[in-house]
Amino acid sequence: MEKSVLEQVGFIMGDWIPKEASIAVAVGSSYVYCKAGVQDSYVKVGDEVAEGSVAGRTYKEEKRLEVLVGDEESGIAYFGVGYPVHISGQAGVLVVILPSDFLQRQKQPLKFLTGKLEDTWRPVPVTNVSHIESSQKKTWFYAEEEAYCSIHTLKSLKDQLPDTFLPIHRSYIVNIPFIQEISRDFSSNLVLTLKDGAVLPVSQNYTALVRERLGF
Repeated sequence: MEKSVLEQVGFIMGDWIPKEASIAVAVGSSYVYCKAGVQDSYVKVGDEVAEGSVAGRTYKEEKRLEVLVGDEESGIAYFGVGYPVHISGQAGVLVVILPSDFLQRQKQPLKFLTGKLEDTWRPVPVTNVSHIESSQKKTWFYAEEEAYCSIHTLKSLKDQLPDTFLPIHRSYIVNIPFIQEISRDFSSNLVLTLKDGAVLPVSQNYTALVRERLGF
């Protein structure tokens, strides 16, 4: 595969994997492409694929692998994911290298959200966030009577927030301690009134979840 194509693949993957990750592609017995992130892959173009490395093990088992590896030269452990691929008719491996604590960090809920307020960015503890809204292709979160614009989508945030956050609509996630009361509108759909006065609709698709989580 031409170098320019490999570089394009690395660029595209860089939009989907964490910024600290490194990417390496091996074809045959050596690496043909490397893109360094914060977490070094400790390989360079032209290096031979070591037998016990993520790439070497992926070659051997011919399936996707997740491996925690200790690098003997640097003494640093890292988390690697290997994908068997075929490039220009040859067997190859795509390797993504991440920090050793990557899985643990992925399981921990967010402790703060950073949002844009006018011309500044501010980190806000999630405990201060009353609710999050998706509106006009942007994500907004509300805290202490301010509206902040976030770079994250509502969908990506849903699985990263503490369990006090409850999705109530495809456009809203609410922080339960900020709910003041639950009522019904003229169509008998549930409506949440928050302590800051915001009134949020509960869509029918989320009604069962809301009733289960709030116990009524």
